[in-house]
Amino acid sequence: MSRWIGTANHGFASYAMEELRRLFTDIKFQQLSSGEVFSFEVPGDREQVFTDIARNEPIFLRHLQPVDRTMPITGDTDDLQELTDIVRHARKVFEGKRTAVHLRRVENSPFSYSAADTKAIVDAVLTEIDSESSLQQPEQILSLYASKDSLLIGWGTPRELLSDWPGGAVRFQREESQVSRAKFKLLEAERTFGLNLAHYSHALDIGAAPGGWTSLLLERGLQVTAIDPAELHPSLISNRRLTYLKKNASEVKFSPDSFDLLVCDMSWSPMQMCKLVLDLSDALASGGYAIITVKLMHRKPLQTIRDVMQKLQEVFEIRKAKQLFHNRDEITLLLEKR
Repeated sequence: MSRWIGTANHGFASYAMEELRRLFTDIKFQQLSSGEVFSFEVPGDREQVFTDIARNEPIFLRHLQPVDRTMPITGDTDDLQELTDIVRHARKVFEGKRTAVHLRRVENSPFSYSAADTKAIVDAVLTEIDSESSLQQPEQILSLYASKDSLLIGWGTPRELLSDWPGGAVRFQREESQVSRAKFKLLEAERTFGLNLAHYSHALDIGAAPGGWTSLLLERGLQVTAIDPAELHPSLISNRRLTYLKKNASEVKFSPDSFDLLVCDMSWSPMQMCKLVLDLSDALASGGYAIITVKLMHRKPLQTIRDVMQKLQEVFEIRKAKQLFHNRDEITLLLEKR
């Protein structure tokens, strides 16, 4: 039997739990933070669970943490002493590797140390056991979750934990000239899906206004065709690599294979969005990728996702489906044109 902590976007934990229930038999759940963080127990060991989740990664599970050690919280200096002893005893896990330390806590947890103080103490121990403290591109992550009575401790690689950010809460710094926060969704998709947008040359942005995704594609050096009857941000209009079609997407046609990337972040119903993307899919070259968001407007998001994916599979291979941290009532799909 192994114990784990799962994290989902606020309000979507029940869907993450439902996906896990379909993946594992005899699974037991406990809520840790309403609608967002939960623990679960399954019969398999940690390596088997990591393997099963990597093979069929849940859409709504944003972050995963094994509970390798459980430490009662006393609320005094003994907590840090016991934590450092645990790290020393796990020397083989961290030795010779770049290690990040992540602390999350429930409200009113008796664990009295801040993330910064905890990190400073643990970093000193990591140095002692020949592990380099590193928040950037860590090879191992030490995850700490301070509950109302216990410190739940686990470790794993960023790939195993599904993110190298605490709880999968990916943070980007807002730029002064940023067109919209929607840019963060495409930045996170690029990172999560292992893409480099600069490797593409011609992108089609369906439903582009006000231009958050278009702005990032232009920054990456692409030629961008943006379609939307609404106005794009004035800062984009003069860009020589932008073609702006102030029309409904249903009114335009392109020559086959005009683009190697298609993106769509429209606030339309899922099936309307799906129809528009399929109608314009001939313009995307075979082997080209599409990044689209699916708005979950109904009470049965899992069924909505199944319906949309079934329709899109007429033309695309579904490479990944994920609710990203910057998604709200939606998920993001990565598709490859057949």
